[in-house]
Amino acid sequence: MNTWLVWAVLSAVFAALTAVFAKVGIKGVDSDFATLIRTAIVLVVLWVFVAYSGKLQNPFALPAKTWVFLTFSALATGASWVCYFRALQSGNASQVAPVDKLSVVLVAVFAVLFLGERPSFREWVGIALVGAGIVIMSLRSFTPRPP
Repeated sequence: MNTWLVWAVLSAVFAALTAVFAKVGIKGVDSDFATLIRTAIVLVVLWVFVAYSGKLQNPFALPAKTWVFLTFSALATGASWVCYFRALQSGNASQVAPVDKLSVVLVAVFAVLFLGERPSFREWVGIALVGAGIVIMSLRSFTPRPP
């Protein structure tokens, strides 16, 4: 099995646990404040992990381009987390998390437009199936329910 696939599957498992734990953790707490607490914990844990693994380095030695794009990535992550927690506060985790995975489709489109990547036909079929699944799951949100 490819190393990237192992890490990607682990990412999916932890992302799923994130949704479940967050849904329980935000009960009675403002979602923005909950996001702040979560972010602070992530910062501490990653700092310890990187230091322990001997990978800490001088961040000011990084190229300006790296700083610019890591800053954009951090801003996008922060915005995503705020939106995600707000969605979890008012919706079911089983609905919010799949719609959040629309990012899978958007990453493919953005990778083609901005990174010059060229997914194969088989990969496009998989991406389209993810998109179709998201649409099917979302339709339930727009179907009128009897009183």
